[in-house]
Amino acid sequence: MNIDFSKYQGTGNDFILLNNLDGRYDGLSINQIDFLCNRRFGVGADGLIKINHSNIANYEVDYYNSDGSKSFCGNGARCAVAFASTLGFDAGNVTFDAFDGLHQAVFNGFEVGLGMSDVLRIDKKDDAYVLNTGSPHYIKFVDDLTVCDIVEFGKKIRFSDSFKEEGINVNLVQQLSNGLQLLTYERGVEDETLSCGTGVTAAVLAYADKINLLGEHKIDVKVKGGELSVLFNRSSDGRFNAIQLIGPAVFVFNGTIDV
Repeated sequence: MNIDFSKYQGTGNDFILLNNLDGRYDGLSINQIDFLCNRRFGVGADGLIKINHSNIANYEVDYYNSDGSKSFCGNGARCAVAFASTLGFDAGNVTFDAFDGLHQAVFNGFEVGLGMSDVLRIDKKDDAYVLNTGSPHYIKFVDDLTVCDIVEFGKKIRFSDSFKEEGINVNLVQQLSNGLQLLTYERGVEDETLSCGTGVTAAVLAYADKINLLGEHKIDVKVKGGELSVLFNRSSDGRFNAIQLIGPAVFVFNGTIDV
């Protein structure tokens, strides 16, 4: 089967994008997705996204991790919005369906502002924070990221008795004078990634919870692949709404591959 694809990246998180509005790639198997995402034998990517027809939104963002497992991906969704704009969808104000429900987004030709689901609960586990921002995240604050091995630490947490069954994304966060800095180990990829949109969002919300930050705020986060921003509102009962993940979505190349 010949597959026409586009490659996009959002702060170093890279994705294969497929136009599946007519269902031509409905039969794509997990093994084929794994092959396409393989960096030695396939195209190479952190994940694959099919833009599907939707009866309840402009389209569906159907996201797969590089191992074929499904979840929501913030950076992937932002890249999907940029890609979908080339398929004729108005990116000025779009609504799409995803793994965790409906999202709204705006694309200005460079940056995508992605509306995220409300977060009603943050759990404390020892000295870490556990929350779901479309995907589950484990957040631990450290003093110095330069002395941290995110892969070693990430595997220890992700495959621990508490999380090994469903998996969890693991993030180490350092507070800076002008925001936060983040390292991420992603389940499904089972390695460090240069960026993670849901992880950046989770880190910001955990930080707001940590210092009891209330009201509307915008916090910048540095990742290895660039910089993202998170807007949010935190009410007096600790709940988060009006969450928006903002950052670049960049076209890399188009191609065709036989699988």
